[in-house]
Amino acid sequence: MGALAAALLVSSAPAQQAPLTFVQAGRVLLDPASGKVETQKTLVVQNGRIVRVADGYVAEAGGKVVDLKDSFVLPGFIDSHVHITGQQGPTARLDEVTQSTAEQAFIGARYARRTLMAGFTTVADLGGDNEAVFALRKAIAAGDVPGPRIIAAGSAISVHGGHGDVNGYREDLMHVMRPGSVCSGADDCRRAVREQVWKGADIIKITATGGVLSNTAAGLGQQFSQAELDAIVDAAHRMGRKVTAHAHGGDGITSFLKAGGDSIEHGTWLDAEGIALMKKNGAYLVPTLMAGDFVVGIAKGPNNFFTPAQTAKALQAGPLMLDMTRRAHKAGVKIAFGTDTGVSAHGDNAGEFALLVQAGLTPLEAIQAATVNAAAHFDLSNEIGSLAPGKAADIIAVKGDPLADVNTLRSVSFVMKGGQVAKP
Repeated sequence: MGALAAALLVSSAPAQQAPLTFVQAGRVLLDPASGKVETQKTLVVQNGRIVRVADGYVAEAGGKVVDLKDSFVLPGFIDSHVHITGQQGPTARLDEVTQSTAEQAFIGARYARRTLMAGFTTVADLGGDNEAVFALRKAIAAGDVPGPRIIAAGSAISVHGGHGDVNGYREDLMHVMRPGSVCSGADDCRRAVREQVWKGADIIKITATGGVLSNTAAGLGQQFSQAELDAIVDAAHRMGRKVTAHAHGGDGITSFLKAGGDSIEHGTWLDAEGIALMKKNGAYLVPTLMAGDFVVGIAKGPNNFFTPAQTAKALQAGPLMLDMTRRAHKAGVKIAFGTDTGVSAHGDNAGEFALLVQAGLTPLEAIQAATVNAAAHFDLSNEIGSLAPGKAADIIAVKGDPLADVNTLRSVSFVMKGGQVAKP
C-alpha cells in the first residue's frame, strides 16, 4: 500500500527546512517491538519527521524545546477500526434519515479531535458515508481540521438485505438510502469493489457475516457466498487494496480467509479452523473488545435504546469476545488494536487496552497491538508505529508507567502528530 503511505503521511522531502523541535523524554519506548524502555533521550523533529534520536537532553539555538522529562513517551497510537462520523445513542436510527452528508462530516470533525486528544494519531474508518469520510480525511490531511490521519474504507461491501445494507425503515426510504456498495453475485460484487476504489477507498471493508447493530433478525452467520467472497478479494487485490471483513460467525470467517482476505474485525466465533487459516495467511485479528462490552451494557441496562433484533444479537455475541481473543492470542494469531469506536464513545479508545490485558495480553503486547502491529497491518511500518529517524513525528506522552498499569494510557498528557503539537 505504498500509495496509501504517500497519500496519508507527511512528505519526506519538504521544499524548505523548518526549525528543529527537541522533544526531551524522561522515559521513552522508541520501538515497542523491542519492549526496551530508554531514559533521557531527545527526539529531534523537523518538517513533520524525526530526524534523529539523541542521548541526553539536547537543544540548539533557534529550536523549540518540548519538555517531557517527567513523562513516559510512546509512538502515537493507531486504532484500526473506528466510525468517526457518528456515535451510537438513542437517536442513532433517526440520525440516519435526518443528518446530511455535510453534517456527518462536521460531526466527524468533532470526534476526530477527541480521538487525537486521546493519543490516537492514525485511525482506520471502516464503513461510513463516502462523501463525509473522504472529505474529512482530506481536510485533516490538509491541516484544516485537527484529527488523526484517516485510512478510509467508505461504504462497506455488503449483501442485499444483510448487515451493511439499510434495514428497518420504510421500503421507499431504504431504496433511496441504500449505498452503491451493496451487491449480489460475484460479478456485481467485483463492480462494487472497483467502484469503492474509484470513489477513493484506501482499504476495502466487507460485511462477511451478519452484524449486531443492523436492525434485522438475520443472524450473525455468513452472508456472502464463497464465489462472492473470492471475487471481492481478487478484485481488491488486483487494484492494490487490502480487504478486511466484519465477521462474527465462524463460517463467514473461514470462508473469507479461504478467499485470501487480509484481516478479521470482531471474530466472535473464531474457531480452530479459522485460527489455523489466520496463522497460515498471516492475517490480523482486530478484536474490538470495547464494542462487545458496550453493546452488552446497553442491552442489559435500564435505558436500552436498541431494537429487539439488535438487543438479541448483542446479548448473543458480546459476552464471547474476550474468550475468543484469549484463545487467538494464546494460539499466536497476530492482533492489531481496534475499538469499533462510534459504537462506544469517541475519545474513550484507550479503554481497549485494559480489555486486551483481560484477554491475556501483557501491557506491552497491548501497546504493540496499537503501534507496531497496527502499522504492519496497514503496510505502514516504514512511516508510523515506532519512533525512529525518517518516520512521522507522531509522539504521545503519559505521566505514569503504562507497562505497569495499562490504564495510564487513558490519560494522555501530550500529543504531537506529524511534528505539530496537538495537545501541549
